[in-house]
Amino acid sequence: MLLHIVARGRLRGGPEAELVDRYLKRIAWPTRLTELPDTGGRMPPLDRDARIVALDEAGEQLGSAAFAERLGRWRDAGARETRFLIGAADGHDAETRAGADMLLAFGRATWPHMLARAMLAEQLFRATAILAGHPYHREG
Repeated sequence: MLLHIVARGRLRGGPEAELVDRYLKRIAWPTRLTELPDTGGRMPPLDRDARIVALDEAGEQLGSAAFAERLGRWRDAGARETRFLIGAADGHDAETRAGADMLLAFGRATWPHMLARAMLAEQLFRATAILAGHPYHREG
């Protein structure tokens, strides 16, 4: 299953971009990162067997193991892509939130999109490591 991050805004070099690259390169599953301008831009075509996760401060707050379990369940059910949407400064519009299979929050705080991108990349690596039985994740 493809793990596809579609983020509003450009992340030019720097420590955040290095973190995103570091974690995405460690993921054994196929990954893709698409950057769109803050407004407009063309969303890449979406496979009908895809799941959409919008990062949103009002979304579910899942622990790493539960997040991994959800990804594994979608993969095992035949999802070809899970697309993670990171909005611009004002977040997502109501239509995007309503069309998502899941709203995901990294706590109640609002995070800058550059940090949310790095946190998502790390959680994707962690989730795939959990599903592979890799010792990276230590619970408890």
